[in-house]
Amino acid sequence: MYVPFDNLPEESRIWIYPSNRKFSDEEVSEIEKLLEEFLNNWSAHGSALEASFTIKYSRFIIIAINQEVHQATGCSIDSSVAFIQSLEQKYGVDLLDKMNVSFKQGEFITYKPLLDFKKLAKDRSVSENTIVFNNLVNTIAEMKESWEVPASDSWHSRFF
Repeated sequence: MYVPFDNLPEESRIWIYPSNRKFSDEEVSEIEKLLEEFLNNWSAHGSALEASFTIKYSRFIIIAINQEVHQATGCSIDSSVAFIQSLEQKYGVDLLDKMNVSFKQGEFITYKPLLDFKKLAKDRSVSENTIVFNNLVNTIAEMKESWEVPASDSWHSRFF
C-alpha cells in the first residue's frame, strides 16, 4: 500500500537504486506512476506493505517500507528487484550495478565504475572532501544523515 514518503517513520527500511544517467522529466513522471502502482500492490505473504518512494536528483530511485507494519520477505524483495529490472529494460539504464560510484562534481552528479573512481582518487581528481552518495544506508534516518557525505566519512575513504 503506497503512502507518501514523508509519512513513513525514520526507521523505515530503504533500498537505493542509482541510475547511470539522469532521467528526463517525462521519464521521472512515468517512473513515479509505475512505482506508485507497484507499491500499491506490493505484499509479503499476502499482507500489504506500507511503502513509498522518492526520486532524488532525477537519478536515484529510493524505495522504503515501514517495517513496523510488515517486514519485506525474500519473495517481496525479489518482486521489487524484478520491478527495478523492468525499469532498467524499459529506460535502458543500469540501476542494480553495485560496482559503480555516484558523486558530486560541482552541481553535477557523476556516475563512474569503481575502478575509474579509484583512479580519479589516485590522480587527485576527487578528494576526501568530494561529496559521495553512500547507497549502502539502510533507513530513512541514515539516508538523511549519511547518504550525501564527504568521501572521508564513507566507505569511499579507503581510496584516499
